Amino acid sequence: MVNFLQEHWRSAVEILILWVFIYQLYRTFRATRGARILVGLAMIFVVLTLASQLLQLEVVEFIITRVAVVAALALLIIFQPELRMALARLGSFRLWSFNSTQQQEFLGSLSDAVWQLSHKRYGALFAIERTMGLKDHIETGVKIKGMLSPELALTIFHPKTALHDGGVVLSGERIVAAACVFSVSQSEVVDRSMGLRHRAAIGLTEESDAVTIVVSEENGQVSLCIDGKIERNLEEDAFRVRLEEIFLADSEAKDNEEGLDEAVIREQLDPQDSVAAAGDRSLVSD
Repeated sequence: MVNFLQEHWRSAVEILILWVFIYQLYRTFRATRGARILVGLAMIFVVLTLASQLLQLEVVEFIITRVAVVAALALLIIFQPELRMALARLGSFRLWSFNSTQQQEFLGSLSDAVWQLSHKRYGALFAIERTMGLKDHIETGVKIKGMLSPELALTIFHPKTALHDGGVVLSGERIVAAACVFSVSQSEVVDRSMGLRHRAAIGLTEESDAVTIVVSEENGQVSLCIDGKIERNLEEDAFRVRLEEIFLADSEAKDNEEGLDEAVIREQLDPQDSVAAAGDRSLVSD
């Protein structure tokens, strides 16, 4: 057994790497329009390859080997949106600029604003910036830079105001911009009752790590989107709990990272290495 492991451990590592890569590829491309194209091309490639090997079709094998390079480039073009989304998520990192107490106050104000909009049945769309900047989307709207409050949210999304169309981008505790345009999701939507506001909320979370909140203009129902998935018809208590799960978890992760950094610094600045012994009479008082 030991000899077998010594000889074939590299194969096990390769299988593990390929399994992780294929699984992540599946997670990225599932429920997208490109998924069917990818499955169709893979089936054609496998069938032609098996036929050329079993039946010794030299011409078909020659064509497959020559077309493979061109097909790889074509796949990069076809799946450009999905690849951009995957790379963007890979390069993201967690960072929040205010402490947990401020976050709780912010989440409370946000929840109050959302449910006041829901009771009045004002259609609304919020995008909460997390670690990936939303500068491109902010530039499509009107910059505000105001503190979030239920009154300001009601004013922005009032049906007769100039800024009620589009989405509001939140960064930290502030409303950065209103009337912003978000790209609509390219995924296949099962529920056809969802309008453009919901599809735009899903689309933004597919290409960034932002969290979006939608208030339906028709029935006042509240939905939350994260990582390209939508959670619909949330109750007020469940909505508040879900926000805390998302954003307070980010804060705890950051605090843990900062705690580790401080521990490393304390180890590097060990007082036993830098301070002389207590019996050393050469030391003077402060």
